[in-house]
Amino acid sequence: MIALKNCKAVTISDGILDNATILIEDGILKAVEVKAEIPKDAHVIDLKGMWVTPGFIDVHTHFSAMGEPRARGGGDDGNEVTNPVTAHIRIVDALNPFGIAFEPVRQAGFTTCYTMPGSANVIGGTGIAFKLKEGKCIEDIIIPGTEMMKMALGENPKGAYGGQKKMPMTRMGTGAVLRETLFNAKQYAEDKAAAEAEGKPFKKDFKLEALVPVVRGEMRCRIHCHRADDIMTAIRVSEEFGLDFSVEHVTEGFKIADILAEKNVKCVVGPMRMIPSKMEVWNCTIENPAMLEKAGVEFALTADAETATRWLPEEVGVAMAYGLSEETAFKALTINAAKIINLDHRIGTLEAGKDADLAIFDGHPFSNFTRCKATMIDGKFEFNELGK
Repeated sequence: MIALKNCKAVTISDGILDNATILIEDGILKAVEVKAEIPKDAHVIDLKGMWVTPGFIDVHTHFSAMGEPRARGGGDDGNEVTNPVTAHIRIVDALNPFGIAFEPVRQAGFTTCYTMPGSANVIGGTGIAFKLKEGKCIEDIIIPGTEMMKMALGENPKGAYGGQKKMPMTRMGTGAVLRETLFNAKQYAEDKAAAEAEGKPFKKDFKLEALVPVVRGEMRCRIHCHRADDIMTAIRVSEEFGLDFSVEHVTEGFKIADILAEKNVKCVVGPMRMIPSKMEVWNCTIENPAMLEKAGVEFALTADAETATRWLPEEVGVAMAYGLSEETAFKALTINAAKIINLDHRIGTLEAGKDADLAIFDGHPFSNFTRCKATMIDGKFEFNELGK
């Protein structure tokens, strides 16, 4: 057993506990208490007032899939820009467990990330969650059962295909491609169920087969959308087909924050410091999270990056300077993020029974004067500078 004593524990579920003790055994949190009794045989580490948080989670990355470092002339394994609908591709086939992003992001306090295909396609394929621990193959780190379908609206898909004089060239075309594909997938699912019930053979279609759990509401879709009207299109189409969905980026979410709150839309917000590199992100503002919080929207925050994911805590700190509360800031990188990827039963808070995924900081975790000193995943230190 490991005992971390004399720490400031950001439990998320029970506030911030001063002079707390955290007990860890067999990769699981056993206790997080102010006066926890430490077993005599425990390995005790005195943190001397350091902050301990649940391991941070970034639920929208392109981690180890976009060819980092990027070679001239290509290297991107995250966008299959050959057809606007590639529902059958899986990011797991491109995710590199030896990618250079693992170490620096782990050293910033992150323990779990979610990688998805990029946003070139209207329907881009499935992503997956993984722990930032060392592994020899992808099967050592991924979390099976976390697959979700990536979709995209706005400038990216129309930019990828419009120049080729292919549909979609417009936002109208993007909506049409999405609706037609979902309609076909729904019909395919019904035909498949009828054939199976009658014991008849059924010819599988790879793309539509991948969308069956989506149209049945069994697999969440993650819909890339920056502009307010694109966010509303994502909501409109999802409601039309009964999809379980989240909206990703939500750059102009502040313009429709009341609608997002009323409909209880799951939101992943960020990056928060984008330059106006394309028209649809022209209104990016660091005040977006605070305005969404004020309206009652629950959201996770993302860096939408690979190695640069390590700077997300600093960006959260800047968002706090512009009105985001400390409580919501912590939730946005922990429990709210865990809920997006349906892992809140395992990660996202410091409480007994959950995975022993945590990060230790020598100051406030969102201050740019602070350093992460250790990161633990499944009860094992994957990064540790406590002795230095």
